[in-house]
Amino acid sequence: MTAPVTAASLALDGGVLAVDDIAPEAAFAPSRGFWGHVGHRLVRDPVAMGAGAVILLVVLIAILSPWITPMDPYKGSMIRRLKHVGDATYWLGSDELGRDMISRLMLGSRLSLFIGVTPVLIAFVIGSGLGILAGYVGGWTNTILMRTIDVFFAFPSVLLAIALSGALGAGIFNSIVSLTCVFVPQIARVAESVTTGIRRRDYIDAAKLSGASALTIMRVQVLGNVVGPIFVYSTSLISVSMILASGLSFLGLGVRPPEPEWGLMLNTLRTAIYVNPVVAALPGVCIFVVSIAFNLFSDGLRAAMEIRQ
Repeated sequence: MTAPVTAASLALDGGVLAVDDIAPEAAFAPSRGFWGHVGHRLVRDPVAMGAGAVILLVVLIAILSPWITPMDPYKGSMIRRLKHVGDATYWLGSDELGRDMISRLMLGSRLSLFIGVTPVLIAFVIGSGLGILAGYVGGWTNTILMRTIDVFFAFPSVLLAIALSGALGAGIFNSIVSLTCVFVPQIARVAESVTTGIRRRDYIDAAKLSGASALTIMRVQVLGNVVGPIFVYSTSLISVSMILASGLSFLGLGVRPPEPEWGLMLNTLRTAIYVNPVVAALPGVCIFVVSIAFNLFSDGLRAAMEIRQ
């Protein structure tokens, strides 16, 4: 009768490698996988988690704002205009028409986030598809698609967004269309570059030899390996999109009054900057904080994905 095993050992080249110090549960712990390791590293990044908490808070406020605003964000009073921050009734003051600033900022987060995030999501889908197609097929398909996309890089993003919005006209839908056109070339270029780097890998050749079609290979083998870097790059564009969307509204090419939107609120409050500069700066502070939060979270996600083998 053999004695119970109390320690694990591993025979290696005639020697014995003792692993007594390894806990039994750790020895048989299942692997997290790539995204599991990414999530683990991301949670341990305090800056990224702080930025994520800010983003989550703003998203919750945007969703719940119709029910949690302390006052009617559209109701004004000329005798109560430009109240200072800390007023007993208007906690964050009132705007140039006497409307409650905190209510308008909370409700304005909905449009600001919607116009900032939606173009990036649409551009992510379209740009990824174009970039993967160009990178995998190559040849004349790559040349035609990439040279067409290069035309958009001849114009700065701000000027291109203003030009497209000016041609299409003011409005939320037109702002989303113009910003999508700005971001599709950038995401497509990244997708094409990443796809070109993996199309000669062994597992791609193995899929071809197995008889898989080009569409199946792009959908299964290619997409699964390139979507991570493309997604990380796309998240970094959300802050740029929010700033551009606010700029369009500030110029009168985006959201129309009386809808609350941070860029539009900056425009309407610019005349009050010498009377009540703190209240006039509040929409800009919101844009700055949310944009920085998206940037920091994107940086943390990029760092978490850089896992050394």
